[in-house]
Amino acid sequence: MISYTLKRLAIAIPTLLVLIVVSYVLMYMAPGGPFTSEREVPPAVLANLNAKYGLDQPLWRQIVVYVWNIVSGFDFGPSFVYKDRTVNEIIAQGFPITLTYGLLSFLVAVVVGVSLGVAAAVRHNSALDYAAVGVSIGAQVLPNFVMAPILVLIFTLWLGWLPGGGWQGPEYLIMPVIALSTSFMASIARITRSSMLEVLTQNHIRTARAKGLPERRVILRHALKPAMLPVISYLGPAFVGMITGSVVIDIYFSTGGIGKAFVDSALNRDYAVMMGVTILMGALTILFNLVVDILYGWIDPKIRY
Repeated sequence: MISYTLKRLAIAIPTLLVLIVVSYVLMYMAPGGPFTSEREVPPAVLANLNAKYGLDQPLWRQIVVYVWNIVSGFDFGPSFVYKDRTVNEIIAQGFPITLTYGLLSFLVAVVVGVSLGVAAAVRHNSALDYAAVGVSIGAQVLPNFVMAPILVLIFTLWLGWLPGGGWQGPEYLIMPVIALSTSFMASIARITRSSMLEVLTQNHIRTARAKGLPERRVILRHALKPAMLPVISYLGPAFVGMITGSVVIDIYFSTGGIGKAFVDSALNRDYAVMMGVTILMGALTILFNLVVDILYGWIDPKIRY
């Protein structure tokens, strides 16, 4: 297992480096520049600004310096727009908020989705099964940008139970977490139900039941683990979807998370912030897929390579 983990880690590090280089090249090739505005900037001033931020250097040198600053000191450099702030400071302000409700959304989606899927499979063709399938289908067609206004309409405008936006306490977490986790929870429930139904028909389950084992033990000890393999495969894309979906949630609920900083940086051509957020999201995605691969190999040793 240690060898398998090291191999996956050896793949993850070059992948992150490729992401940094490709992102930087795409930013470099984008039309316009960080100091391009409606007002014409005198050539001397523009030359001084480019020299200050190292943008007058050849592309390969800019990339080497940028990568070295990240590797040696986790330094994403200064913001091109906010003169008195660094990219690290902007990320440090918004990222904890995005990470908090992102991880909570992921946890809610996994726990509720798996529980609902297992219950539906165990009570196959019952009222509970039909209700779970109906709820899953209904929730799956509601992306976060549709769920968010519906939640605000019901719980803020009609009932007055929850604040419609901001980030001042636990009650501000509820609607962003629900909006972000609902469609993923539904997908996890459907995948769990299908996988569980297949596992419950296999011979080792019949053998366990023939031995007189309690049904709870048959489900939890013999059926749940192999049924989780398709679910674990889905968790990687689900996490990526939640991270990218957090941009919409950040803006709609005015949470002050990193998504708003990303959109503002795109509108203001603050390429330094865009690069920092992109690399951070990419690193999280690579890290989580690494964890999923390791978990997958732990559950099913046959797939280790």
